[in-house]
Amino acid sequence: MLPLQNFKDYISQNALFTVNDRILLAVSGGRDSVLMAHLFKLSGYDFGIAHCNFNLRGEESVRDEHFVKMLSATLDVPFYVQHFRTKEYAAGHKVSIQMAARDLRYQWFEELRSKEEYAFIALAQHQDDAIETVLLNLTRGTGIAGLHGILPKRGHLIRPLLFLSRTAINELMEREHLDYVEDSSNLSTNYARNKIRLKVLPRLKEINGNLEVTFQHNIQRFADTELVLQKVVADLSQKLLIKKQDGIHLSIAEVKSLSPQKLLLFEVLKPYGFTEHLVADVLQALDKQSGISFFSTSHQLTLDREDLILVALKNKDAMSRQHLMIHAQDLITALPEGELTMVTLSKSKFEETHSFKKDHFEAYLDAEKLIYPLVLRNRQNGDKFKPIGMSNFKKLSDFFIDEKVPVTRKDDIPILVNGNGEIIWVMGLRQDNRYKISPATKNVTILTFRNLHITISKQS
Repeated sequence: MLPLQNFKDYISQNALFTVNDRILLAVSGGRDSVLMAHLFKLSGYDFGIAHCNFNLRGEESVRDEHFVKMLSATLDVPFYVQHFRTKEYAAGHKVSIQMAARDLRYQWFEELRSKEEYAFIALAQHQDDAIETVLLNLTRGTGIAGLHGILPKRGHLIRPLLFLSRTAINELMEREHLDYVEDSSNLSTNYARNKIRLKVLPRLKEINGNLEVTFQHNIQRFADTELVLQKVVADLSQKLLIKKQDGIHLSIAEVKSLSPQKLLLFEVLKPYGFTEHLVADVLQALDKQSGISFFSTSHQLTLDREDLILVALKNKDAMSRQHLMIHAQDLITALPEGELTMVTLSKSKFEETHSFKKDHFEAYLDAEKLIYPLVLRNRQNGDKFKPIGMSNFKKLSDFFIDEKVPVTRKDDIPILVNGNGEIIWVMGLRQDNRYKISPATKNVTILTFRNLHITISKQS
């Protein structure tokens, strides 16, 4: 007998939906989603079934679609199916097959939910899925939101099977003799989630036979902790973010007093598109020269004397590139404009292996004068530098005019800036005189710019 009362109790306790709501079920044909469909039918809920054919497994994909169609007919509920060109989407958007399938199905589910007037989309994820998600997030690096894994309800998505473990579902399917289809890709360890499912979880269950219950308790604690953090951040944002005529001001003194500093500032700036790495760079720059700016995809944060000033980007096409922070220990990063190789040699080694040549796409710098992180960015108003061979400053705008740089190209030229805010190199045109090699130079950093992606390496 299926656990109908437990199913209904879980839905009620988590306020997933009401008895009057129409629910769209995502059904693949596997054990979990088939059990969910039968539970919905026996509980008397109003629902329809949606099936995704990603065209990734040949005849097996055709078999799954046919099975779910027959299941829908047996249960006498509406059936919806969508075929996707998953591999083409993945290639076009430069994402993995798994990510492509995820994007495609959730986009279609939401379109279908809205069009057919369903209240929620039900996903058949269970306790083991929640554990796998937490472990996967931990291996990739996560904030506290990643520790609660998948929640019973998020927006229009509901997960009414989170009260069951994979073992319990398998036992129910066998005992009730319910038909299902098996996705052969679930047995492949080519995917990170499958590795956790097939290799990691069995070992953890040897240590804790009650692992599902333990994780359910932990996940609830993490979710509660996130709520507390959200309240703290909301109060902090109201205090820290002061709207003024020229933008939103954040007192540098108050930012320095935050504890834990990085976590809280990241949470405050996250709504403005700032990443954890970018926030770390902001914190490193707090005691440096005013005028340094940091860019998210939507906002600019500028270091002033006493405040950080946050403004929305007006011209996103011209200013969409984030400041790329180059740390001394960086090995690989990426930039659409080209390839930058970076090698540091002793001066004697440099003189043995290199000869000076006029190449505006290569710069020879006094390594001891570089202050990390370096910044790779677009031009900014007021930029000036000392072109090599000159002792006086020249406005970058005047320099571009002298070099006959087309107006349409000025925002495409990468500018390499030192950690103290000084321009080191107008890449492809001229380096700064202050950073050239001199008799006192001990180590030389060689930068070469080519039109591919960026690779940054350091050699001794």
